[in-house]
Amino acid sequence: MAIVGAIVLFITLVILGGYFLYRSLPAGNPDSAVPESADTAAAQAGGVATGTLYIEVVGESSDVVVRVPGGDVLTDATMGRGEYVTFDESRPLDVTIGDPSAVELYVHGQPRDISGEEPGYSLTVEP
Repeated sequence: MAIVGAIVLFITLVILGGYFLYRSLPAGNPDSAVPESADTAAAQAGGVATGTLYIEVVGESSDVVVRVPGGDVLTDATMGRGEYVTFDESRPLDVTIGDPSAVELYVHGQPRDISGEEPGYSLTVEP
């Protein structure tokens, strides 16, 4: 009798595990889908990067630091080609770009050309 109970328990756990695995996949749950690339995100936004700040690495790589002045660090990473970050903040943001020629920068949906700036370029984005 105990063996039958263990087998039923095992089968139940396998079925539940499969169900929750299926629910965690993007195809089974559209809310958990993540854009595959910056192009996909821009296309979904109508072809224009939206939000307060959008940074996409189009060169080899660049260090990107985004923080709230005197507060939280929102990102501090070396990003590679095709990676992007986006923020929609109601507070100012301090931004530092390690290699300005390697990134495309959008502030409030408008492109800002920083390709000619020196490495370690910094700016403040107002909400």
